[in-house]
Amino acid sequence: MKKLSKDAYGGVDGKDYVPYVPDGKHQKSGGTLVLIFGILLAIIFAASTAYSGMKVGLTVAAGIPGSIIGSGLVAMFVKSKSILSKNILSGMSTGGESIASGMIFVLPAVILIGGHVNFIHGVIIGIAAVLFSIGATTLVQDYLLVQEHGRLVYPEAMAISESLVASDAGGDSLKNMGIGFAISGVLTSLTGSVFGVVNNVVSYVSNGFYKCKMEIEANPMLSGIGFIVGLKVAVTMFAGSILTNFAIIPLIGYFTELANANATVWDSANLLVSEVTVNEISGSYTKYIGAGMMISGGLIGAIQLIPTIYTSISQTLKSRDKDGDSDASSIIVLLAGIVLTFVGGFIISGSASVAIVGAILSIVLSMLFAIVSGRLTGVIGTSNLPVSGMTIASLVIMTLVFLVMGWTTDAHNVTLLMFGTFVVVVIAVAGSYMQSQKATFIMGGSSKEMRKYFMISGIVGVVVVIGIIQLLAPQIAITGEEAPFAVPQANLIATLTSGIMQGKLPWLMVIVGIVLGIVFFLLDLSVMSLAVGAYLPISTTSIILIGALVRVLVEKISKDDAVREERVTNGISLSSGLIAGGSIIGLIGIILQVSKVITPGTPSGFLGGNSGAYLLLVLLVVLSILPILKTRNEGTSSESDK
Repeated sequence: MKKLSKDAYGGVDGKDYVPYVPDGKHQKSGGTLVLIFGILLAIIFAASTAYSGMKVGLTVAAGIPGSIIGSGLVAMFVKSKSILSKNILSGMSTGGESIASGMIFVLPAVILIGGHVNFIHGVIIGIAAVLFSIGATTLVQDYLLVQEHGRLVYPEAMAISESLVASDAGGDSLKNMGIGFAISGVLTSLTGSVFGVVNNVVSYVSNGFYKCKMEIEANPMLSGIGFIVGLKVAVTMFAGSILTNFAIIPLIGYFTELANANATVWDSANLLVSEVTVNEISGSYTKYIGAGMMISGGLIGAIQLIPTIYTSISQTLKSRDKDGDSDASSIIVLLAGIVLTFVGGFIISGSASVAIVGAILSIVLSMLFAIVSGRLTGVIGTSNLPVSGMTIASLVIMTLVFLVMGWTTDAHNVTLLMFGTFVVVVIAVAGSYMQSQKATFIMGGSSKEMRKYFMISGIVGVVVVIGIIQLLAPQIAITGEEAPFAVPQANLIATLTSGIMQGKLPWLMVIVGIVLGIVFFLLDLSVMSLAVGAYLPISTTSIILIGALVRVLVEKISKDDAVREERVTNGISLSSGLIAGGSIIGLIGIILQVSKVITPGTPSGFLGGNSGAYLLLVLLVVLSILPILKTRNEGTSSESDK
């Protein structure tokens, strides 16, 4: 049976490693069909990641799902059946997803501060970031991938490589992704996302003496995310929600009843403090505590990166490119990104001074964090990459510079956020690009060919994500508990930049959150996961936890190691389908609603209350478990016979 050699994981110098396809660099792996399929996958993963990421603040790497789907497409339609063609499709899937994973952190903040996302401006900044990131990371590619082979593992790149090698098992994975897509599509269509036939939120709210709230949203997309991220992350996020809804909100609620009869809420002169409900406490107070926790988590993460920054920069400066990857074309790509950044800055701001200062700040910070991102991906993968932490640190620096320069109007804030979008896309793309190139190095493909296809997918992703953000702008602008999209990171960025520039932050709440974040850090807890959980509605974190518990159940009832591993793999494939189905069908539903093709109904009777939501929740769990448990069970009997 074909498999990766042990040298793929280290033990030899990178220059001596013999790839899976020894002469792959001299083979043409692309072509018209591969390009078309790659663009389609980039569109699908960019769209689904943008939708799900703005919904919940979590994104899922597309490399492995992309390799599974790519393997199926190549097997069915591409004449050469080359494993390197499958690798290109995996890379293009990652390229589209990486744009969404970065852009949704900052760009929606423009809408949240009352601005408008201009499509042309967004495309210019996005493409500039893609070109700059690819050009910058190509300069250090030989050092990170070849010279550091074995020391920097790139765990997700290795998982992609193993998935490609085992692509003969891709039929089951494709089937499970299709089942997940169908389950998610049907259940999502029944809810308010499309037709609004069934209520999908189990809800208990108390506005009495003990103000609190417990909700569970029967959402297939979020359940799939929970299965993939696992129990540790899910429990940590849910703990943040429990802290907010069953400790902080009741505590604030107790003191609001002692307030002066005429006292009003700080951000609403028409709302008496003594009459606030759970939802109003959340919108006016605990939201900012969660933002403070995210600020401290981001800054702590950035401080912890200082040794990595020093190591990355110093060792990179000592390295030299050995294999010609950093050729003239990569320098041209980098210079094109730099020029486009200055041009875009001027077009957006209309001021040469703002454009020059903003572009220089963005380029310096982006170059720094692109190298860090490329190196960190080699240690922890892209799924765990602290993109938000590096972005928060960058935006704090940029906001303070804008404040010192006296650029504090709303228009200046929009310009600042567009430069912030450039930075976050550079960071996200850098990690994903290096991951795709590591898989290419392991498999034996041409890094220059991967660079070309990844760049195309990145540009496609920019157009798709900006178009989706524009389409969803009316929903993104809705804030509070009833907001269709939580966009937690963008909310944080909007709060942070506007607050520093205009002095409109409730600093007491923010400082409480910052202190809580420091306490959690000292307790060796995941500050950012807790903070996101504290910020998100408990209905979101609870269903993510249920998805993670489904995975635990599958693992517990699978006694044989081989069966357990296969079931978890199938579960991840099915969960990828749940995410894609929920995202795509939800997005189509919004398009149909906006275009007045359909008008969602209001659930009534049995289906309109908690009973309908419980029914949907049970249906979701059962339909998610059954396909996974159908995994063949030969391994169990053979082990028991022994």
